[in-house]
Amino acid sequence: MEKGKKFISPGAWFSMVYPEAWSEFEGGEGAFLFYNPGEWTGNFRISAYKGAPGYGQESVRQELEENPSARLVEVGKMTCAYSREMFEEDNACYTSHIWITGIGNVAFECSFTVPQGAPVAEAEDIISSLEVRVEGKKYPPEIIPVRLSEIYQINEAYEWVEIRVKDLLKKDFQGAEADVLSMQQVVDLDGISRKKREAWMAFGIVLCVILANEADGMEWRTLMDGNREAPVLLHVPTGRWIDPMKLVWSKVKAGETISLAETYQRFGEGEGFARDSEATSIYGNI
Repeated sequence: MEKGKKFISPGAWFSMVYPEAWSEFEGGEGAFLFYNPGEWTGNFRISAYKGAPGYGQESVRQELEENPSARLVEVGKMTCAYSREMFEEDNACYTSHIWITGIGNVAFECSFTVPQGAPVAEAEDIISSLEVRVEGKKYPPEIIPVRLSEIYQINEAYEWVEIRVKDLLKKDFQGAEADVLSMQQVVDLDGISRKKREAWMAFGIVLCVILANEADGMEWRTLMDGNREAPVLLHVPTGRWIDPMKLVWSKVKAGETISLAETYQRFGEGEGFARDSEATSIYGNI
């Protein structure tokens, strides 16, 4: 795969690279789903399972024993038990290609559902890129394409702030710059405890939502930094990014007075960014 997006699973079990034009979608419980929304070439679904040492290859052996249609194949550096299933839906024929593989104590079940006869090279490239992250190892901070888990966090934060504005102020909330004043009124009137991290985090996230709505070139990403997995806002043209945590929650912890309008204006004008290439040294000093 010449170019692609990196995915690191929640909990940082494993990583993989998937095609640039693809995106993550709701895959069901315990599964991650990816496909090209612009030109559908197939659904790639992956699930990962942890076990005892050697569980990954044991899962391959077990699949070969229990599934008569499975055969041993090599996909890049990965040894897999491969099988396929054909089915018909809405008068069209499809094939689900299935690979069971593993690394160390992690087993993977991968499937690629395509029109019958369609190539599977995209799925094989993804499988070839699979890596298991070593438990306890300190990895450098990384910014990857935004995952569904962070999109859910952004949406939940927005919904919480929207409800607070409507309940306390009896105002609509549109996610526009004018709403920053309403957010400040909620901060002033609601008496939010300084220990309520999630509430203060929500204000920081929604400030970034408003900035993304008002400014060009802003896109959400996921920051992976040790045990922290969080949404950050990237300014694509410059490679600079904003960490919502540092907009409000870090100030609350430091006992500072919260002025959302001042914070929004300062960050909206480009202060407080960290360059993506300098994330390791600058992150934490925003």
